[in-house]
Amino acid sequence: MKWMMGWMHDTIDYFKREFMYRKFHQNDITFSIMYAFSENFMLALSHDEVVHGKASMIGKMCGDEWQKFANLRTLYSYMFTHPGTKLLFMGNDMAPYTEWNFTWQLDWDLLQYPSHQGINQVVKALNHLYKSEKALHHFNFSSEGFEWVDAGDRNNSILVTQRKSDVKNDVLMIVTNLNIQPHADYKIGLYAKKLGN
Repeated sequence: MKWMMGWMHDTIDYFKREFMYRKFHQNDITFSIMYAFSENFMLALSHDEVVHGKASMIGKMCGDEWQKFANLRTLYSYMFTHPGTKLLFMGNDMAPYTEWNFTWQLDWDLLQYPSHQGINQVVKALNHLYKSEKALHHFNFSSEGFEWVDAGDRNNSILVTQRKSDVKNDVLMIVTNLNIQPHADYKIGLYAKKLGN
């Protein structure tokens, strides 16, 4: 496998952007699919991204404290539903404020705080989902397992994709809101087969 460096840089740059400007950078977050199946890629948020003045993952996120944590939960959800295997560096599942330092232990005490505990719970849930839903990993290196439903809603910064496995009708619809604005009654077109005779 090869680290998908383009995905990593584009994704981190995108999530650093203020929400109101993301609509002008939708291509940054969708471009990785253009080459996602050219090699066996791993999506890595590694130790190298949280050292030497680059900031921790939570430190890279835009917005106020609440928005930073919501943003990081969205980034990890986007990562786990994107084609390719996953690598999340140790401690990133607790959202430490400090950069990685090999001479220190992990900041386990952060888990006493609801926002850090929430990141940890989301990563646990994503790991469980990734393991239990074949559509998220069966065709990780093949375009057979991925389909765009809507990549063009720039104004709302929303992506809609499908992940598929080799099992008939094993399809997951993934709606990713990359903005902080909630959307009630958001409409998505679905293909439906007529049942019966």
